[in-house]
Amino acid sequence: MKAWKTLPLWLGLSGSLWADALTGDVEKQALNVPAIIMFFIFVAATLYITYWAAKRNKSSKDFYTAGGGISGFQNGLALAGDYMSAASFLGISAMVFTTGYDGLIYSTGFLVGWPIVLFLIAERLRNLGKFTFADVAAYRLKQTPVRVFAATGTLLVVALYLIAQVVGAGKLIELLFGLDYHWAVMIVGVLMVLYVLFGGMLATTWVQIIKAVMLLSGASFMAIMVLKAADFSPEIMFKNATQIHEKGLDIMAPGGLVKNPIDAISLGVALMFGTAGLPHILMRFFTVPDAKEARKSVFVATGFIGYFYILTFIIGFGAIMLVTKDNPNFFHEVMRDGKPVIEMIGGTNMAAVHLSEAVGGDYFLGFISAVAFATILAVVAGLTLSGASAVSHDLYSSVIRKGHATTAEEMRMSKIATLALGVLAIILGIAFENQNVAFMVGLAFALAASGNFPILMLSMFWKGLTTRGAVVGGFAGLLSAALLIILGPTVWVKVLGFESAIFPYGNPAIFTIPLAFIVAWIVSVTDQSEQAQADRAGYEAQYVRAMTGIGAAEASDH
Repeated sequence: MKAWKTLPLWLGLSGSLWADALTGDVEKQALNVPAIIMFFIFVAATLYITYWAAKRNKSSKDFYTAGGGISGFQNGLALAGDYMSAASFLGISAMVFTTGYDGLIYSTGFLVGWPIVLFLIAERLRNLGKFTFADVAAYRLKQTPVRVFAATGTLLVVALYLIAQVVGAGKLIELLFGLDYHWAVMIVGVLMVLYVLFGGMLATTWVQIIKAVMLLSGASFMAIMVLKAADFSPEIMFKNATQIHEKGLDIMAPGGLVKNPIDAISLGVALMFGTAGLPHILMRFFTVPDAKEARKSVFVATGFIGYFYILTFIIGFGAIMLVTKDNPNFFHEVMRDGKPVIEMIGGTNMAAVHLSEAVGGDYFLGFISAVAFATILAVVAGLTLSGASAVSHDLYSSVIRKGHATTAEEMRMSKIATLALGVLAIILGIAFENQNVAFMVGLAFALAASGNFPILMLSMFWKGLTTRGAVVGGFAGLLSAALLIILGPTVWVKVLGFESAIFPYGNPAIFTIPLAFIVAWIVSVTDQSEQAQADRAGYEAQYVRAMTGIGAAEASDH
């Protein structure tokens, strides 16, 4: 039995999505040699890219945005690589494997956020911003309070996202090499810091592009082999799956995963608007030369991501067909409450990994193992870079030094922040080894949707937004989302162990997003201070710049 298969992997994007956490000790067995070979090839290739990129990083613009020289197609592929997490690959296919058709709610939820980014945000963001989304939010408002809010939102989202990814990667290396978990987390932390510290955005971009190509290639091969087993007929695939699955025809009906309509709508809203508020995604729009390439990059990313989510659907149904209970490589008997139960080795999140062995043997299993690790590392590098830029550009340069920091000072602060985030990721990864991390990325999406997204939209589209309204409204969204998730069933019941939740819904976005908009509107409308008058007066100049891009090139050069 492969070491890989003992992994109860959770790398989720919503608290209610996967109940099994990365908990307890991992059983160490025979090393997965093909996976280790693939792992070393990937690490060696990406470290070489980092060395190549380091020689080209001469300014803060190079470090944060790869000098603005990434093409729209390359950036689209990198965006896809940044967004298609291991959770999407393993988690959504696992949901389709267990619940059937209803697993599509997550695929569509993650995908439909991209047209919002394309039509509402990408072009204006590129024209107004320099390095971070805080540049846009604070464009005509008072710099200090707005940047403090934006940096707080960025760091909270990054920290929560980071914990789940680092714990998953640590468990993965522990299994591949038989290493102690603490050493495994340190390896992940060191690699993450090396990519960002020396390679900056250029290295991070190419790590994400390589990972996207590997993931799309692997998933495509799996989907083709599944369809081949069904004579390339989706009808035969669905028919075979319904005959094998214990729920029968019910897996083709909606309502198997999210039964409560408020939870379903709230989940969809969080996934949709959360995408448009994720700092590490927004930061990628500053790597292209102009607004036209920004639009193109979202178009390309949407195409690749949409294609990928179709593949996860086929992979999920393929796993129902080919990962069968009579195969001891995939299922084993365990005792539950004194009774023998047949369970999938490593839990249902391993459905796609088991399928990779079923369709491609040991070496393809090794390839998919390496892809899962590459996926985590690419996401972690993007997160670290956006966290470091929030500290150095938004807090240090703009707030502490009031815009008077030199490029060298800002770069030095970026590298200190990168090291600090690496150390923090290692400490948190070790601290959360045996904790349920299921709620953390769900919380990150809810925070991004409730805090970052409303203020970004209002600052770009509403003349009446004031500094006070942006800060109070933004913090209202952030804090209410965090509080309601803690009081909801995911944390209050599953993590803290109480019998029933104070807040009945798993995702609070349907309540917290309107709250942020309403609070920002009320505070802005009632604000008659001198600063508020100046905030409103600056909208016309911002609108012209957002629509035309006049002045954008000069701003990004400084």
